[in-house]
Amino acid sequence: MFTTLCALVPADPHYPERTRRLTILKRVLDGTLYDELPYEFHQERGAGGEYIPLRMRKPSVRYPLARIVVDDSVSLVFSEGHFPTIDCSDQRVRALFADLAKECTLNHVMMEAALRGAIGSVAILFRVLNGRAFFSVLETPHLTPEWNPEVPDELLRVTERFKVRGAALIPRGYSDLDPGAEYWFLRYWDELDDVWFEPQLVAAPPRPPVRDEAHSKRHGMGFVPLVWVKNLPGGPDGVDAVDGACTFRAAVETTIEIDYQLSQAGRGLKYSSDPTLLIREPAGVEGEIVRGGGNALIVSEKGDARLLEIDGTASAAVIEYIRTLRELALEGVHGNRASPERLSAAQSGRAIEMMNQGLVWLADNLRVSYGDALLKLARMVVRATNLYPLRIFGEVVEPIPPGTRLGLIWPRWYAPSSEDRARDAQTLRTLSEARHISRETAVKSIADVYDIEDVHAELARIGAAAGHADAGTDPREDA
Repeated sequence: MFTTLCALVPADPHYPERTRRLTILKRVLDGTLYDELPYEFHQERGAGGEYIPLRMRKPSVRYPLARIVVDDSVSLVFSEGHFPTIDCSDQRVRALFADLAKECTLNHVMMEAALRGAIGSVAILFRVLNGRAFFSVLETPHLTPEWNPEVPDELLRVTERFKVRGAALIPRGYSDLDPGAEYWFLRYWDELDDVWFEPQLVAAPPRPPVRDEAHSKRHGMGFVPLVWVKNLPGGPDGVDAVDGACTFRAAVETTIEIDYQLSQAGRGLKYSSDPTLLIREPAGVEGEIVRGGGNALIVSEKGDARLLEIDGTASAAVIEYIRTLRELALEGVHGNRASPERLSAAQSGRAIEMMNQGLVWLADNLRVSYGDALLKLARMVVRATNLYPLRIFGEVVEPIPPGTRLGLIWPRWYAPSSEDRARDAQTLRTLSEARHISRETAVKSIADVYDIEDVHAELARIGAAAGHADAGTDPREDA
């Protein structure tokens, strides 16, 4: 059925096959996959009385399994309680990136990137405007990256090219365009410039692009200010493949089957509430037949009248079948198959993690690709501080040495219970007293649980409190 739906999506010969593939997967994620079907599910007959097959009807019930899996996995990677901390040995740099993440709502940017990139890839644009850093998420169906052959993970250029109506370009300053005509929009980013070109009519003969000086800008950063993210390993084959694997592709066919089975089950329930009336030899029945408790049907002695009812066993079988399909689909994409109804009591964080092991594995893979993208963005900020007077919360940032090493500290998958915290405290105390780990390592391991943003500052406060305790003074006297 998925192949049938894909065949209904118009294929634009001006775009590569990659664009069409990503566009179809985006329709699955957005819930617009069935928009090309011409009939609603309740339309069983066409205008000429011909039967309309199910494959040509839009299902009346749609289960957004793809979006559910993507939302669950993205939330487990970049939600407020799961967003990583950018770590560095320099306390000033750590505080700078903590403030930058708050000012730029970096967790929201990365969540949007992981959501849009679930189809296979996504790009994140870094800009410095009026001394402030900004991050934007770009969808990739119409983007084409070019990589440095000497440094395969370094971008040389990213080109954006797509069709757009003139009415969408006129507000951008193009006043001499036909609002109803289609134009090619073209621009690219390289190491020094953000270059725009004059829109060209799609219907006109091709000609060399003309640079649009009014919209082109020079950023002068010395690197392409975009991060290209491949969603998951195992994407399309080929040396020049630029996309990763889709998060939900393995469940698409099963999701379509669920939609149609649920629609058929709903159709059966509607029929049960208003079944067909069968009358044999309706002697004495004249005019329109009105069914209801206050209307009697009079038939001949040998006549008969009955409702063509169906029992509920078929509906129960369909629901059980759908439940099985859902389990198989979630297993195929490593979604969350845990049922809240089975939780009879509060569970520890480790128990919930084991119960959702498939989803944790999926989120763990996403941490690799999108965590690497987050570090690349952080390194771009480091380089930008040496080029521009960058401001964060109104304060100018001192240049950060280009060779500064950065890392990520990820929080636990699930919040620990009080029993988990008590066991952790006892374990860390034992290891610290036995000098198997340092106090810094102990504090760092529980920083996400107790919302400790700066481990070194916390260690300083611990040392100050210990010094006051040894001296028999109150630490509040220093305040």
